[in-house]
Amino acid sequence: MSHAIRIHATGGPEVLSWEEIPVGEPGPGEARVRHSAVGVNYIDTYHRSGLYKLPLPSGIGNEAAGVVEAVGAGVDWVAPGDRVAYGSGPLGAYSERRVMPADRLVRIPDGVSDRGAATLMLKGLTVQYLFRQTRRLEAGDTILFHAAAGGVGLIACQWARALGVTMIGTVGSDEKAALAKANGCTHTIVYTRENFVERVKELTGGRGVPVVYDSVGKDTFPASLDCLSPRGLFVSFGNSSGSVAHFDLMLLAQKGSLYATRPTLLTYAAKREAMTAMAAELFDLVRAGKIVSEPRQTFALKDAAVAHAALESRATTGATVLLP
Repeated sequence: MSHAIRIHATGGPEVLSWEEIPVGEPGPGEARVRHSAVGVNYIDTYHRSGLYKLPLPSGIGNEAAGVVEAVGAGVDWVAPGDRVAYGSGPLGAYSERRVMPADRLVRIPDGVSDRGAATLMLKGLTVQYLFRQTRRLEAGDTILFHAAAGGVGLIACQWARALGVTMIGTVGSDEKAALAKANGCTHTIVYTRENFVERVKELTGGRGVPVVYDSVGKDTFPASLDCLSPRGLFVSFGNSSGSVAHFDLMLLAQKGSLYATRPTLLTYAAKREAMTAMAAELFDLVRAGKIVSEPRQTFALKDAAVAHAALESRATTGATVLLP
């Protein structure tokens, strides 16, 4: 028997239950993985709270790293003993061991730790599709990125620096501002005391930015639209403060013929060849030293509820992992 975190009802962190579960042999196209580190992400709180609906009872968690224990028929791209990581696929990463579709696994290259990989496969690939696909950034671009000191944000700071992009990042404190700047954020805005729309306009000479990346949601909308230059792009990829309310599309016309999109990693990494290409670009930057991602907080897997409480209270910076 093994252990995993499961939920039988939606609600606060207290609904996360530490349970003994059976783990069988992998079937065709599957692999059994023994986890060494499990990533904690805001989307996990959406599943737990019921914001994103799940059939219950359910496992939880999207991102982890570990070692392949066994593979099923037809699997030849990973083998027992391989270090692997994943950031998309069936929920259930909050577990000591699991059987899962093998096509979601990526080998961890030498020079990348398991704990580092467990912070990269969801958060790092999110930055990849945001910066390289949703809108392909180029040297000289200026962007606004909300929550710049978070798990995704710190990777975004470093990737922006590697691309030669001027990143304006919002943060909740001076400590988080210093952390974001140390990771490559060009300008920081402490939103608790500064009006981020006014500061963006000041920093851009009144022009605004061509793209805003927003994982905060309700608290930053529609003000994020006011930071955009005409025909700019609003990218909503999360809602840590609550979902963006329904709005009249005329708002986009009134604010400058704007575009808006709500992308997901699940879509961009749906095909294995796309996912592996995204991971290869990410790991190349990690191995070159341009992106450094190690957890800033660790909790025991059985203490996932404590980790969720810390995340939702904004007590964390950067990435958090659970250790089986």
